[in-house]
Amino acid sequence: MNSYSPQRVRVGVAGATGFAGQELMAILARHPNVDLKAGMSSSADSAARPLPRLARVWNGAVEGLNVDRLASETDVTFLALPEAAAADVAPPLIKAGVKVIDLSGAFRIRDDADRAKWYPGTKAIPPATAYGLVEHYPAEIAKAQLVACPGCYPTAALLSLMPLSKAGLLDTAAGVVIDAKSGISGAGKAATERTHFSENHGSVAAYGVLGHRHVAEMQQELGTEVTFVPHLVPLDRGILETIYVKTKPGVTADQIDAALHAAYADAPFVRLTGGVLPEIKHVAYSNFCDIGWKFEPATRRLVLIAVLDNLVKGAAGQAVQNFNVIYGFDQKTGLL
Repeated sequence: MNSYSPQRVRVGVAGATGFAGQELMAILARHPNVDLKAGMSSSADSAARPLPRLARVWNGAVEGLNVDRLASETDVTFLALPEAAAADVAPPLIKAGVKVIDLSGAFRIRDDADRAKWYPGTKAIPPATAYGLVEHYPAEIAKAQLVACPGCYPTAALLSLMPLSKAGLLDTAAGVVIDAKSGISGAGKAATERTHFSENHGSVAAYGVLGHRHVAEMQQELGTEVTFVPHLVPLDRGILETIYVKTKPGVTADQIDAALHAAYADAPFVRLTGGVLPEIKHVAYSNFCDIGWKFEPATRRLVLIAVLDNLVKGAAGQAVQNFNVIYGFDQKTGLL
């Protein structure tokens, strides 16, 4: 096991040039307990280059991927790689005693059949792997060797629904429907026809209907079937989810309010707005997830609105929040 100072942890980032990777580098470069040893691209043959965003913040250059150097020179490595690459890179790092915080989907799905369907590059989940939803699994994260950070869509959905599900307030047999809107950066840095400016500007388009891989992640954590429809909207960042559920007979507005407030009383990055429904602009460039809701007792219809920044709370910020839990730092360190 690599040794580390309790105040300065040696950190590396693989995949530092992607949208989430650059966001991660910017946060880590300013983190008071991080010694940022390396920022690497997703390929071993990439030429070294600086990140203009980090000028005078971090003096290093992003170099080609070098797993051996990450294994010998870091205590924890963040993987902001495509899932197939993360599935290859994580095991040798873990074998070397390096803790891994993975932003891809490679290690999120515990069921072998579901994982084979959605993330076929991952043959097995390493021991001591935790699902990195900090607000619900802090004890597991604190002792994990590998943290599989949740996807951006599941983060908003699960933070909204898990307290209500755990409290037994939802009639899941009546269905869980999630209508989500995401900015273009959620599709990743690699350009496609769908993310071309002239295709997306001035339009809204549904995609992945009844076939989005984040559904498996949501269903795994909620233990029930989920209908999920994501949409691309012409924003650079941000997610808004409108979640439709029914409560069990007899559930009151006070019970809903109490369950959510009890779950997040000590959660620094979940803001409950009640009947004042949140908007993407309220959370952009922050690590907050804001959740509001409306409830109609007569019909048992509950509509929740959740918003977050897909690159921060949905990716890099949540990863650093996990890092803080692992090393016993205040969750807010580097993020507020």
